[in-house]
Amino acid sequence: MRGRSITADVVALDARQKYLADFRQRNKAATVLARIAESKRARVLVVGEAIIDEYRYCTAIGKSSKEPTLVVKALSIERFAGGSLAIANHLAAFCDRVTLLTYLGSQNPQELFIRSALRANVQPHFVFRPDAPTIVKRRFIDDYFFHKLFEVYEINDDMLAQPQEDELQGEIERLAGAHDLVVVCDFGHGMLSDSSIGLLRQRSAFMTANAQSNAGNLGYHTISKYAGADYVSTSTNEILLESRDRHADLEQVMPQVAERLGLPRLAVTRGVNGSLCYGASEGFVKTPAFADNVVDRVGAGDAFFSITSLLVGMKTPLEIAAFVGNVAGAQAVATVGNRRSVDRGVLLEQVEALLD
Repeated sequence: MRGRSITADVVALDARQKYLADFRQRNKAATVLARIAESKRARVLVVGEAIIDEYRYCTAIGKSSKEPTLVVKALSIERFAGGSLAIANHLAAFCDRVTLLTYLGSQNPQELFIRSALRANVQPHFVFRPDAPTIVKRRFIDDYFFHKLFEVYEINDDMLAQPQEDELQGEIERLAGAHDLVVVCDFGHGMLSDSSIGLLRQRSAFMTANAQSNAGNLGYHTISKYAGADYVSTSTNEILLESRDRHADLEQVMPQVAERLGLPRLAVTRGVNGSLCYGASEGFVKTPAFADNVVDRVGAGDAFFSITSLLVGMKTPLEIAAFVGNVAGAQAVATVGNRRSVDRGVLLEQVEALLD
């Protein structure tokens, strides 16, 4: 695993083997696979911002002769379906049909690319925003070392104007109640107001949520917006931001946040340290990372959130949901960005191999 010492890798591998030995005593491979198979019949609605992740590969030429500026030479461009598009694609690998509710910008909608990038069993519903482009997050990447140099957002992150807000809420009213599970991926870029979030909570039979912190919303967007959700997935930094204590102990913070926000289940992704989940009735579930090949961390949290949302929504025990979610996360970090969504067949093989 890139960026870690050999000693750290040996310790992590030892902890993983101990975890698996313990997990196998309670959960057979056939049990886990059966839980995944049950999710096929789930009717799932994904709600959140559509994001196009654009990777611009380049090579460094040197420093400008007149300014203290790095000069690079453009090589190639690659685009991926990110944000709610990626989450819908992950879920569509496990469900017969997935519905997607999102907005596109009328100024540069990129609708043809988005439709072509979605799996065939994703049914999209678009609200068009006249004062914005479809969100593009453009990363400039050193081609040789795969180092991200800097990032540019193409975005209008003001809240939706009233006509588009009304249209979105009309779609929520029409769609949410017709689904078993509503997966809300809120990237904090102006799509979901407090009113829309409240409506989602009221109309959903089971709602999961992720309120992502990023450069465009840091400090203004936390999981407290999703108080009362049935399941929330967040990162270490995001839950510490919610607690207002960057040095807090997760095992102290998580029950406090869960109780304060009325969250029966809460997951925290911890990068190379795997995930830590908490359920009011199940206690803590600590699951190690299973990644041996880390290419790009972009999208790993979305893969974990997608699969755990589906399983938790289908009443799967938190321990099994976290295990499968971490297997999905390991698959996600082994590819560049969202070049490929989680592959169901590969995931099933990895589950069997780990539990053999």
